[in-house]
Amino acid sequence: RPNSASKHVLGGTSGLLGSAGPQQHPVQQQQRRSLSLHEYMSIGLLKESGISVPAGMVANTPEEAYSVAKQIGSKDLVVKAQVLAGGRGKGTFEGGLRGGVKIVYSPEEARDISSQMLGKKLYTKQTGEQGRICNQVFICERRYPRREYYFAITMSRSYQGPVLIGSSHGGVNIEDVAVENPDAIIKEPIDIMEGIKMEQAIKVAQKMGFPPALVNEAAENMIKLYDVFIKYDASMVEINPMVEDSSGIGGLLSRALSISLTLMCMDAKINFDSNAAYRQQKVFNMRDWSQEDPRDHQAAKADLNYIGLDGTIGCLVNGAGLAMATMDIIKLHGGTPANFLDVGGGATAHQVTEAFKLITSDKKVQAILVNIFGGIMRCDIIAQGIIMAVSDLELKIPIVVRLQGTRVDDAKALIAASPLKILACDDLDEAAKMVVKLSEIVSLAKEAQVDVKFQLPI
Repeated sequence: RPNSASKHVLGGTSGLLGSAGPQQHPVQQQQRRSLSLHEYMSIGLLKESGISVPAGMVANTPEEAYSVAKQIGSKDLVVKAQVLAGGRGKGTFEGGLRGGVKIVYSPEEARDISSQMLGKKLYTKQTGEQGRICNQVFICERRYPRREYYFAITMSRSYQGPVLIGSSHGGVNIEDVAVENPDAIIKEPIDIMEGIKMEQAIKVAQKMGFPPALVNEAAENMIKLYDVFIKYDASMVEINPMVEDSSGIGGLLSRALSISLTLMCMDAKINFDSNAAYRQQKVFNMRDWSQEDPRDHQAAKADLNYIGLDGTIGCLVNGAGLAMATMDIIKLHGGTPANFLDVGGGATAHQVTEAFKLITSDKKVQAILVNIFGGIMRCDIIAQGIIMAVSDLELKIPIVVRLQGTRVDDAKALIAASPLKILACDDLDEAAKMVVKLSEIVSLAKEAQVDVKFQLPI
């Protein structure tokens, strides 16, 4: 997706996200915290902003695909699987169809191809083994570009703001271009307070190699795309390719007939800053949860702050800072956190139960550390939620609980009175050591296929 592309194009990532050196811990994989929309939705936002895009419509069934193809009326059409993953063109559907972007020559063929895409998973390099379900197809007119370019706008830490990225190498993997021919990548930082200037856009268009007759039009499109970027709180707008369109007439013939070429954005991928959801309701209402980790949807419904990681120790904490510190101390003692989960300052017993459901839905989790500092949050409410969750979910994995603060004595009494195997610990350092050790024991027990029981002291 665009985020990974921009990292390559901008010359790598910061030290926090870069490759681990020989003395470093390996970098953990985590979910990206941004909203992505389907191509047809992004194309729609561009069209609303006066940017030239191909005519097209979305279809949910093969029959709709047939009807849409007839409405468009073009002899040559393109059927695009609407899946939130890069590399669709080289992907494979369950069922055997190769390629998520297909050229067709009749409404009947559009219906046939759509039937092989809809309701099936598409597997690409970015989806991995789990694939992504295709519930819609975007059917659009086929255009005949004379030349293809790459253009994007993204937020860059190194430039401390937005940066325009352009290249004359469009329609290909921009990551490969950045590696093989870095000089072909043009970068132009924008002062976010002053906004984009016409001379900046013209400079980028010229460096990208647009012919003189199209430089101004290209610059105007870049300004419109920047306006979209700012208006919708985007973190990335990627157009690959932006083309010189000859409307189905070959380049030499079009020049001979004095037919002018125009610019068109053939594809659009836009990512949106999730922190802007409160003021971008139109965009965030378009979210397709079927394309995302089900745990994200579950967390959103329960109003929990959750990010999945790739470790074995589940974390349930109140407060983002404490959550980060808890993850750090687990790493310090040789463990790996399975998630970031902040239940917030006003969590209910029900939310705590939902939090446990989220944590334990990850089958890699071998143990759970609950670390609550009760200020606004009452420790007894957390204790009730823990007991309810362990009982309702019939959890078999060990749970270490460290509670401090408001009504902590009541919480300890509730846990002590419970027959459940919940291990209490007052000291965070000791709790972290304990949960790491328990995780290791559970892992070994699973390998040996034996049951294990826990009791204090560990």
